[in-house]
Amino acid sequence: MGDERIQGQIWRDGKKVDGFSLESVSDHIGESDTVVWADLQCPSHETLSSLANELGLNKFAIEDTISAAERVKTVTYSDHTFIMVYGIEMKPPAAQDVRRPDSDPDDDSDDPPPPRSGATVNNGQNQRAKSFTLHRISIFIKDNALITVRMHPGDGIKTVVERCEDTHAAAFGIGGLLYVVLDVVVDGHFDAVQVLDDQIEELEDYLFDKSVPNVSLQRRTYDLRKDLVVLRRVVLPMREVVGTIQRHRYQDRGEHAAELDPNYSDLYDHVLRAAEWTESLRDMLSSVFETNLSLMDARLNTVMKKLTAWAAIIAVPTLITGYYGQNVLFPGYSTSWGVWVSAILIVGSVIVLYINFRKRDWL
Repeated sequence: MGDERIQGQIWRDGKKVDGFSLESVSDHIGESDTVVWADLQCPSHETLSSLANELGLNKFAIEDTISAAERVKTVTYSDHTFIMVYGIEMKPPAAQDVRRPDSDPDDDSDDPPPPRSGATVNNGQNQRAKSFTLHRISIFIKDNALITVRMHPGDGIKTVVERCEDTHAAAFGIGGLLYVVLDVVVDGHFDAVQVLDDQIEELEDYLFDKSVPNVSLQRRTYDLRKDLVVLRRVVLPMREVVGTIQRHRYQDRGEHAAELDPNYSDLYDHVLRAAEWTESLRDMLSSVFETNLSLMDARLNTVMKKLTAWAAIIAVPTLITGYYGQNVLFPGYSTSWGVWVSAILIVGSVIVLYINFRKRDWL
């Protein structure tokens, strides 16, 4: 599964306390003035089982943390809550498959490498997204303790701790800490939506660029559609997750519930905006796809008109010369002026046809 790494932080009366250890989590549960956060990165099955037995976590929730593919959700048990969300890490510009229209559509050099032989856990939702990588985050909430489980390397705890310090979220209890974690996740969703929005707008600019190969344009549209499908699967269910958390908070009002109401309302608003934005991106991408098909039909019609026009221009002289090629006498036969009349007739008909086709914009 990777290198196991266990980090954490304890706050007492809103202030950081040194000396965190995973074994001490259960010792602090129930202390009203203390907030405990444990972050398990690539934990072993033994570590998860030990933690589940110590804190009484649901075994099915533990299985979900290591399953290959799980949807975004929140489940409330008798004495704890389980939340499954996905963080998003944007790929650097050089690694993103933001294919230039002149790139090779068959070049898949940026595809992710195969997993290591020891890696048995994957996010499931990724499905080869080109612009970003998904990182599943499993969250357990029990009294005043919050445990996050991540099956990917990274230093996400640093961002959360810094934001807790900036906003003094730990002073508002476990609700404040959960808000910060979800806020960091939703911010990542916004970043991903913004990147896809920019790429779709760039794609719209390429639609009317005749120098762009159509195959590359179609490939890029297809890649963006795949990215958007993956993104929608993790962004849209967040409405239900945050909504469920809000309902649970109103049913079980804690000491600092009133102070956190504006924060969670703002978080829910951000989730709605991200969801609506992804819906609008889907409409934009569908419009790009349909417009591209219409432009392809228009270009095909233009080609057919040109072929028809040139065929007509060639057909008239062929008709004249073919007629005079018959073994019949015609006016001017065996005379010089007859040759000139036929030549003028051929050239004149070609010029007349060419002018008419140009006026009709067929040529």
